[in-house]
Amino acid sequence: MQELKVSKLADQLIGSEIIKLSGEVNKLIGQGEKIFNLTIGDFNPNYFPIPDELKAEILKAYQSNITNYPAANGVIELRNAVSAFQKRRAGVTYTSDEILISGGARPIIYSVYATLVDPNDTVVFAVPSWNNNHYTYLNQAKSVVIEGKPENNFMPSAVDIKPYVKEATLIALCSPQNPTGTVFTKEGLEEICDLILAENHRRDEQTKPLYLLFDEIYWELMMDGVEHYNPVKLRPEMKNYTIFVDGISKSLSATGIRVGWGMGPEKVISKMKSLLTHVGAWAPKAEQIATANFLLNENAYDQFISEQRSKINLRLNGLYKGLKSLHTKGLNIDVIAPQGAIYLTIKLDLIGKMTPQGERLSNMKEVFEYILNQAKIALVPFYAFGTNHDLPWFRLSVGTLALEDIDKIIANLEEALEKLS
Repeated sequence: MQELKVSKLADQLIGSEIIKLSGEVNKLIGQGEKIFNLTIGDFNPNYFPIPDELKAEILKAYQSNITNYPAANGVIELRNAVSAFQKRRAGVTYTSDEILISGGARPIIYSVYATLVDPNDTVVFAVPSWNNNHYTYLNQAKSVVIEGKPENNFMPSAVDIKPYVKEATLIALCSPQNPTGTVFTKEGLEEICDLILAENHRRDEQTKPLYLLFDEIYWELMMDGVEHYNPVKLRPEMKNYTIFVDGISKSLSATGIRVGWGMGPEKVISKMKSLLTHVGAWAPKAEQIATANFLLNENAYDQFISEQRSKINLRLNGLYKGLKSLHTKGLNIDVIAPQGAIYLTIKLDLIGKMTPQGERLSNMKEVFEYILNQAKIALVPFYAFGTNHDLPWFRLSVGTLALEDIDKIIANLEEALEKLS
């Protein structure tokens, strides 16, 4: 039989490393093992349900037969609600024509790349980060990859970016960052904004501007005492060059509801809308109407976010303190203090260690497997987010974590690490 051929783009597309790792985890779970699966950037609805008021609005919308096509750029009710929401909560002003609704945040990210980046254009992003490498590849662009450093909480700086601004079309940033759960400082983000503005002042009118994709899908989930900074609020002129990625997936535990939005210059948003019209990546109309009504219910929204942050903070702080205690005991583990999102950044410096079975751990995949099999804990190595395979750092997600499991997780890790020699 003749071998089936596909396009070069599809043939050379790299699959998700996270999905590969999840296969091993799910295999053990399917065999009846108790695994603390901390790999998933999602929420257990039993611990993190969507708001009751949002659920009621969704049911009401379906009962009212709101089941036909939405407007291509999102229903006006939701675009107006997002506009009011952003002004109230974030302090930035966007009209309904500067807002695009989609089925979650991913179509927005894809459409930003497809709208702004031509083949062989340069995209600058740091690693670890989520999927920038894949979106760059899908648009046949060139990647400039900045290796994040633990001393900077893996957040890129203006100094890191500066050598590449003259050749770049797009800089892709995320804060709070997936996978690290860390954020930009005010000064750090200001310096990057000033760099982008200076470069755009240098370019003539015939040259494509240098744009900023700013993914802030986790911005409402900050740790106590940590502030989220917005590039347009810091530098108003950045509104000409910034496209935001946002939505309800993380802030409202609504990963399955699929309502996201982008905000940016009207011309860019209009072209993104045209592109998504051909993809059909719309959020369902009922969910759009429901989300609009919930965002305008200020008391319900504010109360839910306060409770959501509290539940996440409890889990992140509980694990952070437990992991720090293991570090204090001299075990080969460290952790960066959480700042936002639902993630912890953990260091397991175990390459070269000998297991109880007399096998030497020689790479991060083997470290992952050792922790999975010995501690019954599943984490995501940073190489799944674009770093080199030797980096001894992992993402831990608390969205599916029961509070009562924290002590057991710390005890399991301690026992597994003590077995190594």
